[in-house]
Amino acid sequence: MACPENMLFLIVLFMSVIGSRELEGEAAKGRIGFGGDQRDKPAGARATGVLACFGQRDLIATMPDRLDGLTGSCVQIPCSFDIPGQHKDTFNSAILTSGVWTKESPYFDVCPDSVIFNSSETVNRYQGKITGNMSQKNCTTVFFNVTTNYTNIFYFRIESQPFRATDIEKSVDIVVRDLPSSPILNVSGEVKEGTPVSLNCSAVAPCPEHPPELTWTLPTQFTTENQLQENPDQTKSVLSTVTFTPSYLHHEKIITCTAVYPVGASNKIAEHNMMLNVSFSPKDTSASISPADPVLVGSCVNLTCISTANPPVTNFTWFQISGGKTTQVATGLSYSLNVTVVDGGLYFCEARNSHGCGKSKEVPLASKGQEKTVTTMVFGIAAGTLGVLLLISLISVIGWRRNSRLHDGLERTDNPQGENSPVGTVCANQATAGEEPEERAEDHPEEIHYGDIDFSKLRPKETPAAAQDRVQGQESEYAEVYVTRRGAQEPPLNNLDGLYAQVNKRGAC
Repeated sequence: MACPENMLFLIVLFMSVIGSRELEGEAAKGRIGFGGDQRDKPAGARATGVLACFGQRDLIATMPDRLDGLTGSCVQIPCSFDIPGQHKDTFNSAILTSGVWTKESPYFDVCPDSVIFNSSETVNRYQGKITGNMSQKNCTTVFFNVTTNYTNIFYFRIESQPFRATDIEKSVDIVVRDLPSSPILNVSGEVKEGTPVSLNCSAVAPCPEHPPELTWTLPTQFTTENQLQENPDQTKSVLSTVTFTPSYLHHEKIITCTAVYPVGASNKIAEHNMMLNVSFSPKDTSASISPADPVLVGSCVNLTCISTANPPVTNFTWFQISGGKTTQVATGLSYSLNVTVVDGGLYFCEARNSHGCGKSKEVPLASKGQEKTVTTMVFGIAAGTLGVLLLISLISVIGWRRNSRLHDGLERTDNPQGENSPVGTVCANQATAGEEPEERAEDHPEEIHYGDIDFSKLRPKETPAAAQDRVQGQESEYAEVYVTRRGAQEPPLNNLDGLYAQVNKRGAC
C-alpha cells in the first residue's frame, strides 16, 4: 500500500496500530490460521503494509530475481529467509514452520486465489515441494511439470506459532517457455595460433534433477570437461570446457555448443554458434608478375604480393636476387618498374604483421633484348676490330703491290731488246744493223720515249665477258722507265735516258 503524506496518514496509522494489537492478541489465542477467519486477515495485511512504509520488513527472503523454466520440466527456486531483529524473539525455529507461495500479489487476504502452494497442505494448485530445511531457514522449493501458465511473479510467506509474515518487497519472476534458451559460449583469452585455448559453454539448469547435456562441434580434436555448478544467485547451470590448439586453418570456422534438455520421454535442444577468430602470422604468401611472359627492355611490369594474416598484414617488402646477392628493392603491396638490363633476376616478397612474417616463393623476371644487347655489343666490338685489321692489311697489300710493280719495271728495262720478255717489246727508237751510229748522248738533249706494254701475258686467258668489262674500264697509267742504248760500251747508270711508256690497263690488278 502507498505511504500517505497528509493527515490521513496519521489516522490510518492509529487504526493500523490498534488492529495490529488486536491481531497479536487473537493470534496468541490460536484463532488466526492460514485457513482461519477471513475477517482477521485484513488487519494483518494492514499491519504489514504500515510497517513496510517505515522500511521495516517482517520477513527477509532471499531468492533469484528471475528463473527460466521449460514446459514439461521442473523449476527449482533457491530460497532462504531470515527474521528481522524486532521479531527474533517471536520466531521459534523449533516449531514446525510452513512455507507458502503466492502468485502475483503478496496480499493473500485480499486475493485468496493468489495462494498456489502451502507446504502444510497435501493438495495445492501447483504441484511442488519444499526441498530446503525450514528449521534452518532454507525455503528452496521445486515446482513440477510446469506450463506456460506458471509465468508470473511469486512471493514467499512463512507461518509458525506464533510468528507469521510475508516478504512483500522480494519476489521471483518465473518465465516458462516451450523451447530452452541458448547456451552461453565464451572464450578464455586470445585465440592464437599454436597456443592452447579453452572455450566455455554454460546452460541453465532450471531443473537440477534433470540437467542438460552439453556437446561440442569443433573443426579439430579436443578434450571436454562437464560439471554442474552453482551460480552466485544459487541457481544451477551446467558448464562444459573444451581445450584445443588452434591453427590458422581454424580462423573463421564455426564452433557449436549444443544443450540437450531431457523432458519426459523426449529431448529439447538449444545451441549456440560462434565463429573462431584466430590470430596468426602471414600465411600462403605468394608473389606474381604481370605480364608473366618475358618483356622487352623498357616495358612496364607490375609485381603483386598476396598473403593471409590476422590481424591483416601491415608491411610488404620486395627483394631481388641477382648474381647470388639479395637486395631490398621496394615496399608495398605492389611494385611497378620499367624493365632495364639490370632488372632481370628472381623476385620475392615478405609480408609482416604483429605475430610474425611470411615469405613468398621466388618468381623470375625475364626480359627480351638483354641477351641481344650483350651479343650486339660483343659482335660490334669484334667487327670493329676486324674491320680495322682488314683496313690495315689492305693498305699494306696495296703498298706492297705498288712497290712490286715498280721493282718489276726496273728489272725489265735491264734486259736486252729481242729477248723473250713477258711484257713484250719496248719500241724505243733504237739503231739497227747498217744504220749509222747514234750520236753521243752528251750531244743530244734527254728525250722522252713512249711505248706500249701489254700486261695481259702475265694473267691467265680471260673470258669474252671479262675482256668486254676490261675494255670498258680501260684506263691509262704512266710509269717512268729507264733503258740503255746499244753499243759496244754501255754508258754509266747515271747517263740513262728517261723513258716514259703508256700502259693500257687491262682489267683489275
